[in-house]
Amino acid sequence: MEDSSYNSGKLSDASPVGSISSAEIANEFSGLSAEEQTAQREEWSQELARVEEEITTLRTVLQSKMRHASELKRKLGITVWKEITDDVSQGIKNVKESNVYQKTESAIKTTAGKTTSVIGGIAGKMTQKLTEMKQSDSFRSFEERVGSAYENVRSKVSSRSSSVQSLSDIQNDERRSSVTTPTAIPEEKPIP
Repeated sequence: MEDSSYNSGKLSDASPVGSISSAEIANEFSGLSAEEQTAQREEWSQELARVEEEITTLRTVLQSKMRHASELKRKLGITVWKEITDDVSQGIKNVKESNVYQKTESAIKTTAGKTTSVIGGIAGKMTQKLTEMKQSDSFRSFEERVGSAYENVRSKVSSRSSSVQSLSDIQNDERRSSVTTPTAIPEEKPIP
């Protein structure tokens, strides 16, 4: 009997689930006599019933506490939406306070600053080059040629439109004069 209590003590004093392999338990259990195996099974069944009863009791107590907490939240005006919003806000705050976020933010700011300075430098150089180009003799010569060509085309277009307009005025004058001055109809003379 002492042997039985020793073995059952070894089996029931096992540390957390999964730390003893099923093979070890099976080896110890197979080493017991038939009576000891039956007694061990009975002990385990009783312990399982107690644990399941405790779980059921804890579930009932937990449900009761959750209902009570829900009722208190309702009385305080705390809604599910508010809880979610608060949780998200707290999560964002936690992320912003984390070292990873701080390092990333710092790196982004540094990169943005460098990018801005590079873009500013490029824009400055382009402006400087355009200014230099505008001040060059070849650009001035080109600008003068384009300007004189533009003036020539404009003067030709305006002289042509004025000549077209004067031609149009002449035609209109002719129409007016033909309408206003009747043409003479020859008189009939007797035939000799």
